[in-house]
Amino acid sequence: MSDSQPWVFMGGTFDPVHNGHLRTALEIQQWLACDRVHLIPSRSPVHRDEPGCTARQRHDMLTLAVEGESCLAVDAREIESQQDSYTLNTLKSLRRELGDQRPLVMVMGVDAYLTLPTWRQWDTFLSLCHIIVVSRPGYHFHPEVQVSELTQKHRIDKPAALSRRPCGGVLIHELTPLGISATQIRNLIADGFSPRYLMPDQVWHYIKQNKLYGYK
Repeated sequence: MSDSQPWVFMGGTFDPVHNGHLRTALEIQQWLACDRVHLIPSRSPVHRDEPGCTARQRHDMLTLAVEGESCLAVDAREIESQQDSYTLNTLKSLRRELGDQRPLVMVMGVDAYLTLPTWRQWDTFLSLCHIIVVSRPGYHFHPEVQVSELTQKHRIDKPAALSRRPCGGVLIHELTPLGISATQIRNLIADGFSPRYLMPDQVWHYIKQNKLYGYK
């Protein structure tokens, strides 16, 4: 693997992982023509409610979901860390491993990107990584002043620019997401309905086997 090729990741609770997560990651990998996209499940998310199952169970479901897909990989650094799952900690950990010159790319949805000013030391992120903002086609992007200024200052238009420097760019990429949410899946299971075809079969089997999300 070339040191100039971006190291790309998506973080999240993956509670549970579903086909929307996986399809987004795979399309990003193909669009960037990078070796793989890494999925990093959070141990204890800071910006949202506690997940419906343990960090290890969410990690196990992700591992099952990407089995046999060489373009996607699971990174357990947040699960194994004793620190809170702040994005800043993860970026610093990755940067220590990758060195100062390897491009590092964080993929996030537009809704999360718009909340960046509420994240710990968010204004340091672009000194550590690039950000790809996944936006829905036709989405009207109306950020608050801080995010607007950040975007205008750092925006790039071509994915090739990500390989030219280790960090500092914001690339907005339109992608049609699958209309699937983890909340929808948890509610279906709790109500006694099947979420099959919204997630990999092996993940659904794991949920049933371990009686997660209220499955009976």
